[in-house]
Amino acid sequence: MSKVAIIGEFWAFLKERKKWWLMPVVVFLVLLGAILVLSEGSALAPFVYTLF
Repeated sequence: MSKVAIIGEFWAFLKERKKWWLMPVVVFLVLLGAILVLSEGSALAPFVYTLF
């Protein structure tokens, strides 16, 4: 199953079940994960890790 299919199924789930409040949570988690991955080897790492 491709990643695009998973996103499509998640979108269909949100539309069908009217769970729109999940979208900000998912967006926040994706952005947080991207920040952690991108700052892993940089000078920002000590500042990111203090958040946790």
